[in-house]
Order: sequence, then structure tokens, then C-alpha cells
Amino acid sequence: MNLINNLEHIALILDGNKRWAKKNKFTNSIGYSKGFENIRNLVNLCISRKINNLTMFALSSENFNRSSLNIIYNIIYDNFSDTFNELVSQKGVKINIFGSRENLPSKIIEIFNNIEERSASNKNLNLNIAFNYGFKNEVKHVLNKILNNKFKININNSKEINDLFYLGSKPDPDILIRTGGFKRLSNFIMYNLTYTELFFTDTLWPDFKEEEFDLIINQYFKIKRKYGL
Repeated sequence: MNLINNLEHIALILDGNKRWAKKNKFTNSIGYSKGFENIRNLVNLCISRKINNLTMFALSSENFNRSSLNIIYNIIYDNFSDTFNELVSQKGVKINIFGSRENLPSKIIEIFNNIEERSASNKNLNLNIAFNYGFKNEVKHVLNKILNNKFKININNSKEINDLFYLGSKPDPDILIRTGGFKRLSNFIMYNLTYTELFFTDTLWPDFKEEEFDLIINQYFKIKRKYGL
């Protein structure tokens, strides 16, 4: 599938792991594991289609106290390094994990820091993973950055403003896909979604496959995009 060059960035809200597990009579752990495996599938699809930026919402800060959090941690302990080592060493993926790390276990932070350092010079795909993230918290992060460092910001310089946010100077997403049936943005990178085309699918995240991904991209290219109303 040949893509027009102006598709630079896709964002995804990965929803439906627990419902997939319940529907298929599996444990929540298996549901999250299947969802984790599908991240690798999506990364490979984006690389094959020459999409340079992929941003995924993996864990909301508003879900931080859920009982399933320890399941997610255990999946990261068991699978994160192997899965992302392959993407880093063989596929040339650069990984950026953003969100608060204040209350994360030290082992999780170590895993995240290691994979970011090892992938820093890669150029095939920028993979941004929002973990323990919420946009309202990001706004607080930006305000604290200005207040604590006494930044002098030129409010007429869009690059200086963009660089205050987690995604920095990366292009805004052209497409946002949310799996799982809900039609809301759930406090996700709102600063970067001002002109993003939104696609919602009932497909649960572990079942989201190449055919539906391509269908959404084809729909995107049929849209006559413009700024303003």
C-alpha cells in the first residue's frame, strides 16, 4: 500500500483489553498481554508504510489506582525489554515514553530509561508511548516548567511553545484512532489534536488488525482537509 507523503503521524488510544479478555473467557492478564503484542504489530505496520511518528495511549494517570495496574507492571517486567529490544535493534525504532514517573516502581523507570537511551539515535520511526499520562497533568507540567525555570517564552514563536509539551516539535497527529467503541478523547494530548481527523471503532484493541488500519487510512485520504470551520 503506497501512502501519500503528507501522512506523518498516527495516534492511537488502545482500549478494550479487559473486555476482550472477558469476551473470550480469558484472564485480564492474557487480555493485556495480547494488547501488548498488538503494539508490536502496529509498529511494524507503520514502518512498512513509511509513517514516521506513532503515538500510543497505554496508561492514563486516571487509571493509575486500578486493580489491574499490577498486571500491567508484570507484563512490562516479563515482555517489555524483549519486545522493544527487537524494535530498537532490528527495526530502528526510537522510543519516547512520556507522562509522570513520580509514583512508578524503580524497576519500571529503569526499563523505560534503558530503552530510551538505547534507541536515541534511531530514525526509522518515532514511537511515543503515553504511560501514567493525562493532558491536564501535562498542562501543570508545562506551567511548572515555566515557573520553576523562569523561562522567557516568546508567545509568538510556535516552536518555543510546542517544545514545552511532551511531543515537542513533532508534527501533530494527522489521524487519531480509538479502539473499543467509546467516542471520547479521555484527556489525551489535547494540545496536539486541534486539527486531527478522529476515527472511532468498536473493535477491541487486541483484535485491531491490518485490514482495519488500512481502511481507516483510505478513509482519511478521502477527506478534504482544511483549517477553520
